[in-house]
Amino acid sequence: MLQQAKSRLQAGAELAVAEIPLKTFDFRRTATLLATTALVACATAPQVAGPIAPPPLAEGPAVPQQAAAAPVSQLVKQVAIPYDSFTLDNGLEVLVHEDHKAPVVAVSVWYNVGSKDEPKGKTGFAHLFEHLLFYGSDNVREPTMPFLESLGATDWNGSTWFDRTNYYQTVPKSALERTLFMESDRMGYLLPAIDQQRLDLQRGVVQNEKRQGDNQPGGLIEYELLAALFPEGHPYRHSTIGSMADLDSASLADVKSWFIDKYGPNNAVVALAGDITPAEARTLMRKYFGAIPRGPANVPAAADVPTLPAPKAIVMKDKVAAIQVQRHWAVPGLLSDDLEALDVGAAVLGGLSSSRLDRILVRDEKIAVSVNADMQPFHRVGMFQINATVKPGVDPALVERRLDEIVAQFLTEGPTQDEVTRAATVAMSGQIRSLEKVGDDGGKASTLAEGQLYADDPDLYRKQLQAYAALTPAQVRGAMRAWLSRPVVTIRLEPGERPPYEEAKGAKPAKGPDIKVPSVKRSMPPLGAPETLDFPAIERTVLANGIPITFARRSAAPLTHVVLSFDAGYAADTPDTRGLQNMVMALLDEGTERLTAQQIAEEKERLGASLATAGGIDRSTVTLSALTANLQPSLDLMTDVVQNAAFQPGEVERIRSQLLTGIQQAKTDPNGIAARALPTLLYGAAHPYGGTSAGDEETVKAFSREQLTVFRDRWLRPDNARLFIVSDRPLAELKPILEQALGNWRAPAAPRGQKSFPAIERPGSTRIVLINRPGSPQSVIYGGQVTPIDPKADNSAVNVGNDVLGGSTASRIYTDLRERKGWSYGAYSYPQLNLAAVPYLVNAPVQADRTGEALKALIGQFKDVTASKGVTPAELTQAVSSNVGALPGQFETGTAVLGALQTIELYGRPDNYYELLAGRYRSLTTAQVDAALRRAIDPGGFTFVVVGDAAKVRPQLAKLGLPVEEMQPR
Repeated sequence: MLQQAKSRLQAGAELAVAEIPLKTFDFRRTATLLATTALVACATAPQVAGPIAPPPLAEGPAVPQQAAAAPVSQLVKQVAIPYDSFTLDNGLEVLVHEDHKAPVVAVSVWYNVGSKDEPKGKTGFAHLFEHLLFYGSDNVREPTMPFLESLGATDWNGSTWFDRTNYYQTVPKSALERTLFMESDRMGYLLPAIDQQRLDLQRGVVQNEKRQGDNQPGGLIEYELLAALFPEGHPYRHSTIGSMADLDSASLADVKSWFIDKYGPNNAVVALAGDITPAEARTLMRKYFGAIPRGPANVPAAADVPTLPAPKAIVMKDKVAAIQVQRHWAVPGLLSDDLEALDVGAAVLGGLSSSRLDRILVRDEKIAVSVNADMQPFHRVGMFQINATVKPGVDPALVERRLDEIVAQFLTEGPTQDEVTRAATVAMSGQIRSLEKVGDDGGKASTLAEGQLYADDPDLYRKQLQAYAALTPAQVRGAMRAWLSRPVVTIRLEPGERPPYEEAKGAKPAKGPDIKVPSVKRSMPPLGAPETLDFPAIERTVLANGIPITFARRSAAPLTHVVLSFDAGYAADTPDTRGLQNMVMALLDEGTERLTAQQIAEEKERLGASLATAGGIDRSTVTLSALTANLQPSLDLMTDVVQNAAFQPGEVERIRSQLLTGIQQAKTDPNGIAARALPTLLYGAAHPYGGTSAGDEETVKAFSREQLTVFRDRWLRPDNARLFIVSDRPLAELKPILEQALGNWRAPAAPRGQKSFPAIERPGSTRIVLINRPGSPQSVIYGGQVTPIDPKADNSAVNVGNDVLGGSTASRIYTDLRERKGWSYGAYSYPQLNLAAVPYLVNAPVQADRTGEALKALIGQFKDVTASKGVTPAELTQAVSSNVGALPGQFETGTAVLGALQTIELYGRPDNYYELLAGRYRSLTTAQVDAALRRAIDPGGFTFVVVGDAAKVRPQLAKLGLPVEEMQPR
């Protein structure tokens, strides 16, 4: 289950119409620590062929001087989640953590059941049931998602994985009782609300979720991998999403039996974190959960770590731009003594930015475009994986040989102490950052709940961090040799046509005896008095060289977040230099006059800092998230990257190759194809917004080093920059450090860059552009039109109107395509606040055989809302409640406040803008919202890009009676 894609108008987030990631700044969590999150393909990973005499590791130039960094032992002391605990008479375990920084409470419910507990023939069942729990219970006869939205919930979602199912939400304190009522009602009183119609609908939604994942390049690898890695009958052998046939066969009797057997309170943990005391928690939990009877105790399926009798090699083909070579091993899981050693081994080998595989294969030898290694720990077992993307034109056998040599050398020699320390620091800093949130899938509540569920110990995270801090190179080498010297699964993914897709058959499930459960009537509690947002006070100052500073203080965690923002973005590219900004930003931290790219990566890890360079449509940014204890050296590193990027020829060619491969890969991905096509169709090829951040292959191939430096000198300069800072330390304390780092930076003699935006003519008719992607089980519909919306105006009416139309799970588009028809996993619309032109966009991945009908339904929704079926009072109430209720919890973290500071500056809003929003929303009328939507949207002026199997889709589109063009991927 994916969280809703809310409209970005309220927060003013700057989105790119067609953005390919600048880099993979995944800041790979060395601490896979508690990393059992949403269902993802565990496919991106690779194998050692036995001992090979390895060449010596290449050495770079000496680092001029290592920055002083806080020791890991000191960082461990900063990580703590104090809690109280108690157990209800029915066996429900409850954990409570107080955090009064915001008037919100996170509610995280973890059930001790996952896909590994599914019997043969019922794969995907735990996940299907998780979906059903979002669609009402005996006394909450409405879908949970709109219910939570109306309460102002943030961070809400649910997920299923091999070992567990969880549901979580962060809600205003005033909505806590109603939230606990809802969670207790679906825990204890669900069955009277479950019927065949609801089961059939959610079966279709889950099958579309499966199609959406399978449709991605490499989306079928997970099924092959699990079957190869685990023997017949092993609980981890099948994927959590399951098979189409098994989903087809799920009966109503199966569903009800699953609930009775697995969802009792004695099989669950509830963690509450936020603006609540233990005494309050005891009273509320007994009130709402105390009467739920115990259920059968679920004993999770046991599972040994299997050892393959011999290596296995698999070759697969798919729509990929470059060959991937992968290695996979089954290893021990979360409670193993080897967990931290394997995790650090993965980080040093291929997880850190400075990893050995990155350094040798990507930076030094330049035979791979990217490489990564990680260790995914589950309850009983884990999976260690390596994945390398071969540089186009390089023999994949060479990459495989070198990969195996490097792994073999690592198993022989082990890591250095510095490598282990850096990996542990990254793990520690990641955990410190997670402490800013009380909720979400990695915040305080879920961290406590996960430890309790798997180890009967909410402090599991802390003990693991202490183990990271104490880890030695010998321990890492020992664990890696023990587990990675065994037979391995090798997967090679090559460009080509994948086999025919196995579609759902729509088979009727076997009928079983219905389970009748009497209704138990309970009264919905009232809402409390609504909270008001108290946005942090904004302070401003200016550095000696004129760079403006916008600052807010947040003390939830010992962190300082900094954004250096330049008035550039990919709108600074000219039509014949699309992708130049992207390439410049990609190269900033790939070597300076002082440090090599490798040394920059190592320095970041040593400091526990996250340093990212990125470019949106209107702004280019360098973002630093620093442990405040290491702020000065972290700022020095950021300053060096910004002022002294070297653009060394070797690094330029390496990054060029990566960017070109990214463009080629985007042309094989259905979402990437649509995103690359739409901007030119909306704005025209000559407009600054008429391309993509990544640019085109021809332009990227031609960029010279001189062009890169000229762009940097024109756009990335102090007289075109602003600083935004959120820190636990006061501005007066930070100002001298900032002056030392950036105050002496002077603008170059070159003239500052200027942008020019021509007028855009809105089309007077609907335009459909079909792009063929043969064999696609889903079609991607991506449409838009340029609107007259002023991004700097009061857009509260448009925002609320969009929530009604397509910006929430209660919206008409989402409800129609997902909840009523079951044709999509999720469909959304949203206005995108670009400074020079604001498009209204819609995105709807739909099953291939419903493409034409889905597009007709979308067009109908736009016509209805702007004509005879305007916003209703009930819809207005829902949307206003959602937006107002969410305000107090929106700025829980320093990064959220940092984004708001940038929004205030970008759109010229007053400092108290967010505190004014509640009043603006409450004052809206349906007439005002209708008028705003009619001004913004022309139902006959959309351009739709449809990416799918043209043989299936073309006849469907022909029935719409609208002109259809066909084009090739750009």
